[in-house]
Amino acid sequence: MLGRRCLDQSAFRRQFSKLSTSKYKFPNDTIVDILKKPVNSTATANGWVRSVRLQKNLAFVEINDGSTGRGLQAVLKPEMAKDLHTGASVCLTGQLVLSPGKEQSKELKVSDCRVYGLANPEVYPLHKGRVSFDYLREHGHFRSRSKTFGAIWRIRNTAILGLQQFFQSHRFVQAHTPVLTSNDCEGAGEVFRVMSNESLKAYIKERRAYDSSPFDKSLPLPTREQVAPGPSEFFNHAVYLTVSGQLHAEMLASAMSRVYTLGPTFRAEPSLSSRHLAEFWMLEAEMAYITQIGELLDFIEACIRETTAFVLERSEEDIAFCTKWLDKDLPSRLAGLTSGQPFARVTYGEAVEILSNMNRVWEYPVQWGLALQSEHERYLAEEHFKGPVFVTDYPKCIKPFYMRASAIGERSADAQETVACVDLLVPKIGELVGGSLREDNPDILEQSMRHAGLDLEEYGWYLDLRRFGTVPHGGFGLGFERYLAYITGMATIRDLILAPRWLGHCRY
Repeated sequence: MLGRRCLDQSAFRRQFSKLSTSKYKFPNDTIVDILKKPVNSTATANGWVRSVRLQKNLAFVEINDGSTGRGLQAVLKPEMAKDLHTGASVCLTGQLVLSPGKEQSKELKVSDCRVYGLANPEVYPLHKGRVSFDYLREHGHFRSRSKTFGAIWRIRNTAILGLQQFFQSHRFVQAHTPVLTSNDCEGAGEVFRVMSNESLKAYIKERRAYDSSPFDKSLPLPTREQVAPGPSEFFNHAVYLTVSGQLHAEMLASAMSRVYTLGPTFRAEPSLSSRHLAEFWMLEAEMAYITQIGELLDFIEACIRETTAFVLERSEEDIAFCTKWLDKDLPSRLAGLTSGQPFARVTYGEAVEILSNMNRVWEYPVQWGLALQSEHERYLAEEHFKGPVFVTDYPKCIKPFYMRASAIGERSADAQETVACVDLLVPKIGELVGGSLREDNPDILEQSMRHAGLDLEEYGWYLDLRRFGTVPHGGFGLGFERYLAYITGMATIRDLILAPRWLGHCRY
């Protein structure tokens, strides 16, 4: 039987070795490829016009196609450029020649100009001058054509590639966790309820009946769980947009050992801060067979260091642009992520002691058993440790139900226990990563779930993962736009996602 299997595998390899291995050639070149061509080459460039300068005998047109921050300067006869304005889309064919100008080494001497689409300068919202990020947000369907957002999207792309490379190099399997879920992973209730049109009509009908009824209106409205599904409910029970892919990632990690996911996450947080969105992207990883919180910290640190180094190498030009126009301190901050200096590590109790000993008035009180607020997190990272810092072993009472108890045995004065968890705090952002060891004992987990008021029947599958072949495991989540804010210097994560959604705003 073994010999037969080997023969079958050999035949399989021979059959597919005959397939063509030639690489596909895209029908047109990008500007970044054109600029690599030798002088005197014939080239055809496609792109959008950034600027036009008309002279008596020549016209200078800069175009860009998004492949690079640099534009391609094209030299045309004035009559070819008479209808061209910023925003127009063109196809230019000509000879690549050395440029006498200081801004570029090569330029395209155009022999043929084809216009795909004109742009009326009287109404086109983007012009050659600089505009504010608020203005660009109002014209979000065009802001990707600006130099800043071109750089941001390329860095975002490179960061995703770097994360993929890191996880794949460590034998992780990528998971695609569901967006629709019946579970609230964080247990905070900040979820978006999903309804079909029929369900919504039924809910509105019930609400109108309630409003017109003679009953006491001081009585509370039904909660989201109490809204009767009825025959019009699409799934026959309440369903929400996911707040985290963690529970489903744990499902896959219970068979594949190491998994990660990167996808959209939704939180109905009524916050207008620069660090919060209603829809954002989260990187989440789950790892079987890790038993110590230190192992999780080591992995998180390696992930951020190696990904950042990858971005610095692949997107050097765009990082330089961000340094010039967004944050002059970016190089030193990025050096702190990629140098050999380990991230600082303290327990929650030690962090509270540091904050309590500070001679300053906090907007929010510092007390054991209370969550650290943004002002506390940023002080620790920016002023006290002056760099990334891991804070571990938070009180159980302020953390989700699935976290395992701390091994260090740290307790407060009133004997409240802590859990084996971590938040990574970084300057200017605050919390960047949150993670923990997961409780793998079914009895302890069930007790925590009861204490959190969770429906054991709804979460029965999650308990089953502990009842049948449980293993020690842990994981973490990284806010992807927050990470991008840290490595680009962008002031708000609203400008690090294509179509930002926040309280009172959902356009496109």
